[in-house]
Amino acid sequence: MQVAEWAWWFGLVLGAVPLLAVALWHGADSYYRARFHGSLKLPPGHMGFPLVGETLSLLWYFKVVRRPDGFIDAKKTRYGEEVCMYRTHLFGSPSVLVCSPAANKFVLQSPDSFGIRWPSPELVGVASVSNAEGAQHARLRGFIVAAINQPSSLRRIAQAVQPRVTAALLSWADRGTITAATEIRTVTFDNICETFVSMKPSPLTAKIRQWFAGVVAGVRATPWDIPGTAFHRALKCRRKLTAVFRTELQTRRKNNNVAKDDLMSGLMRTEDEQGNKLSDDEVVDSIVSLVVGGYESTASAIMWAVYYLAKSPDALAKLREENVGMRREMNGASNFLSFDDTAKMKYTAKVVEEAIRLANIAPTIFRVAHKDVEYRGYTIPKGWKVVVWLRSLHTDARYYPDPLTFNPDRWDKPAKPGTYQVFGGGHRICAGNMLARLQLTIMLHHLALGYQWKLLNPDAAIDYLPHPRPVDGAAMAFRKLGTSSSEDPLK
Repeated sequence: MQVAEWAWWFGLVLGAVPLLAVALWHGADSYYRARFHGSLKLPPGHMGFPLVGETLSLLWYFKVVRRPDGFIDAKKTRYGEEVCMYRTHLFGSPSVLVCSPAANKFVLQSPDSFGIRWPSPELVGVASVSNAEGAQHARLRGFIVAAINQPSSLRRIAQAVQPRVTAALLSWADRGTITAATEIRTVTFDNICETFVSMKPSPLTAKIRQWFAGVVAGVRATPWDIPGTAFHRALKCRRKLTAVFRTELQTRRKNNNVAKDDLMSGLMRTEDEQGNKLSDDEVVDSIVSLVVGGYESTASAIMWAVYYLAKSPDALAKLREENVGMRREMNGASNFLSFDDTAKMKYTAKVVEEAIRLANIAPTIFRVAHKDVEYRGYTIPKGWKVVVWLRSLHTDARYYPDPLTFNPDRWDKPAKPGTYQVFGGGHRICAGNMLARLQLTIMLHHLALGYQWKLLNPDAAIDYLPHPRPVDGAAMAFRKLGTSSSEDPLK
């Protein structure tokens, strides 16, 4: 009798759980449709389960089956591509996804209708340029562009970063095998850290690099402040970074901010029309947000450029030919590339753009609707998040034939208008986009002139969160050109 009772309860549970899941799945979506019925027409889509929405589905595509385009492709298949705008519920909020050139442009170039909204604004800094809006954003962004994205600044930065790049490449060759993702991240971080806050490599900057890695891991994580989660660790790392940069800022104030020609000092000197300077929170938050946006994304793009070149011998040969020609043209005047030299390097520029396209360093951008916004017969409700899905443009065969193939020569023709949004768009387009391109060009120049490399696991699987990278970190054999040994892994 007892066995029969257990069997009855077991059968009841097996039958009830699927029914409950179906009820919850349809119930959440029905709630939102009923809430706006008769007043607003929501975009097509589904809100998923209560509380978690479709976050688990997104993580399934990104982390389990490793098909990051599958999440948006499934929506296009089910709901059509007439508008490319879909309702959903992600990271704890009702949201609308947009994923076409026209829809993305509408959101990114309508600042009166859409404001900035990071999933976790406290990580990048509530008072930072990343979260500022209106006149405050324009003022901060104007200084940052002048400091790191203008020809005069880029000329200075080009000369400052190359000694560390060349020294790093020599050390990699001495070791013979490297994990490219780790090594490139280290040298990129050290250069950005010195450019932004004049900190040279030290045990402290090694810790700072680890803390920034923790913050980056939490930026796109579900914002649950629970011990053991990526978001909880990111908050702890963010507090440590705030303490370090606040101490540096206070030290500079005591010394009257002298003898520092970097981004932090520039932010400390910035004034508005009334002569008001930035607060300490604004300076510290802007530094953190710029390093988060600058070093990880740039390092990722460089790593993917090296990765794809290892698989593309013809492209690498063309790259070497152009850079050897540039070195001859320099005629021994300098071992370092100048910013003005980069404008002459047409094929290298194509490699840079193709690497950035495939790297998808910013796959999504987040906004929030300031009011009910109408677009092509549908309404984005006030307060809903808007996820601008940039990645779908760069992997769409309609815009880039054979889109997952590395082909620098596709840049013989410019991309179709609105289909290349790797740095965002509108008035918030990445303030350091030229700096990122410069760092890629410099690394490729020195690699092409003196080194050769081979992936140790060319078929390694890819992790896509928080940034795409091979699971082995792009492990590779690395040596100077013209060297060999009997146990040469490059043979």
